[in-house]
Amino acid sequence: MNFIFLGPPGAGKGSLAVKVAEDYKIPHISTGDIFRAAIKNQTPLGVKVKAIIDSGSLVSDEITCELVKDRLSQPDTKKGFILDGFPRTIPQAEMFTTICPDVTVINFQIADDVVIKRLSTRRVCKKCGANYNILTLPPKTEGVCDECGGELYQRDDDKQESILHRMDVYREQTEPLIDFYRKKGQIKDIDGATQTAQLLEEFKKLFPAE
Repeated sequence: MNFIFLGPPGAGKGSLAVKVAEDYKIPHISTGDIFRAAIKNQTPLGVKVKAIIDSGSLVSDEITCELVKDRLSQPDTKKGFILDGFPRTIPQAEMFTTICPDVTVINFQIADDVVIKRLSTRRVCKKCGANYNILTLPPKTEGVCDECGGELYQRDDDKQESILHRMDVYREQTEPLIDFYRKKGQIKDIDGATQTAQLLEEFKKLFPAE
């Protein structure tokens, strides 16, 4: 089963992807992870990407697609995969169709005010990276990580001004993918406002594990 998780920041894509990856034994792949791994391993594409990033330029759609293609050729994707954060644009989606035409797109539908509330109340551990939410998943002690005792903080991109900017970028660049995949009959809408545990149960009903 090959999935693309599509939705605005804070729609719950990453949280559900982690659970689906565990239960379905398929990798959760983000372009950020692919970039970091390629750079760390100093692959030919990784060296090229590092040079582009160091120069302050954006990695082209062609190179991004090559990195994704290379990642999907690895043995752990044999049963399927979850792509999170790719494709981001129509050109990337068109290129990806030639790489992997058989894919189901999960479109996370969620209202703007829910996204803003969810992201602005998120806190992250400086030490281990664990995620909390001061409304829905608070730590046992305010400002302290349950896992390692590290300090919790609010990321700059979880502040309201940054959230609004990220949502604008999503609407401009990525939201057109919804129509692109809907015309292909490859999209399935789910409610991103639903809590992860319930969303996972609904996902399993839609896509029973093989």
